[in-house]
Amino acid sequence: MANDFEAILAIINDAAQAYRGVIPSDRWHEPYMSADELAKEIASGVIFWMAEDNGQLLGVMGIQDKEDVALVRHAYTATALQRKGIGTKLLRRVEALAGKPILIGTWADASWAIEFYRRNGFTVVSDGDKNRLLRAYWSVPVRQVETSVVLADRRWMKAQG
Repeated sequence: MANDFEAILAIINDAAQAYRGVIPSDRWHEPYMSADELAKEIASGVIFWMAEDNGQLLGVMGIQDKEDVALVRHAYTATALQRKGIGTKLLRRVEALAGKPILIGTWADASWAIEFYRRNGFTVVSDGDKNRLLRAYWSVPVRQVETSVVLADRRWMKAQG
């Protein structure tokens, strides 16, 4: 597991370089995720699924059970391997595992991430829902709530009427 931990951390910090200069500068830090932060995420119930090929980690996607929903957390594909279907395969895997509606939070300026989730059947929720959901299911600072979006799967959207 120690090797997996280091590999997960490396993928996250490699792929998160795409956020540099895109997300608000007050939200960017180096490294994007520290080992301590990753350990806290795992301790809080984020379970990581990995895509591998011949022992090489290609991508990761976390899922976290939160009451009546599941959250996709920390979804990253190695920069050199993006746009090859790895993220979609991981998303399909966690969707199959979640027996409940799925919510995803991401940066509002991360247009590539938002488009990825839209292509895969997710919908950006209203600002009112976003603010309510981020406060209810995530532990993020107010500034991150202001600069994020939440996407929901069809099950969540249907339940809202």
